Amino acid sequence: MVGMMLVCTGLYAQNKNDAAAQGKEVFTEYCHACHGQELGGAIGPSLKDLFKRGKLKNGMPMTEASVRAQIDEGGNGMPAHKDILSGSEKNALIASLRTL
Repeated sequence: MVGMMLVCTGLYAQNKNDAAAQGKEVFTEYCHACHGQELGGAIGPSLKDLFKRGKLKNGMPMTEASVRAQIDEGGNGMPAHKDILSGSEKNALIASLRTL
């Protein structure tokens, strides 16, 4: 039983790492021009420590749902990505942002 739990935990961690790596690729393709390759901001705000903040720039609480809504709807100069990124690309991007 413990061995099975360790295998499942290891697979979960691997999947999480894979998603974050995929999210970094999505970021490089769609986000870095405005947010900077090192996430320090450029045209758009810095995304460093994004999930450690209490709120987004638009005042929404810092949750995965509000980050996804910002990605989907854009606003304040950011283009909407609702029809540009797939659900799995958004999941990977959010997983990547959580690691920073």
